[in-house]
Amino acid sequence: MPTKDPRREAHFPAIEKRYGEPMKHWFAVMKTVAGKRYPEQIAHLRENYGFSQAHANALVLFSRGSTSSQRHATPTAYFKTIDAQQARTMRAMFKVLRTKYPQLKLVIAWNQPMLRTEKDYVFGASATAKYLLINPFSHAVINSFAPKLKGYRVLKYTITIPNDWEIDEKLLLALAKARIAEIA
Repeated sequence: MPTKDPRREAHFPAIEKRYGEPMKHWFAVMKTVAGKRYPEQIAHLRENYGFSQAHANALVLFSRGSTSSQRHATPTAYFKTIDAQQARTMRAMFKVLRTKYPQLKLVIAWNQPMLRTEKDYVFGASATAKYLLINPFSHAVINSFAPKLKGYRVLKYTITIPNDWEIDEKLLLALAKARIAEIA
């Protein structure tokens, strides 16, 4: 699965085609709402011009100076931006999973480290200020593991773990195995 072009400008040809005006026109529209907050700018494009959320987001953020949605080029770059303990825990989790499933690729997607096959995501992790989130990319997988997840905060698609989590290799491998079986 090729990575989508993270540049906001990658949306411009589709914006021009779908909404029938050159980007010069849309930049002029953005100047009329330059002092407004992000949600107001998005709403203006959606309500007045029928923009999709993705196209509105690309135009608004580009107009605000953000030329790319990509913040981290590699997992290593990502790990440098988070707490050292969180980075150690994440690296250890990915090492366990990659040792068992070397065919999985460690990539950055949605600005977070993820393991994926050629076309499907298998496992992801993200860091917040106080904890880590892990994600097997399947509500069904999380539901099937509910009894084994007692003591964890479980949301629809993520499981909250402490920053200094003592890696439960058995649980990680079982989650990955279930997700791989689901997508096979």
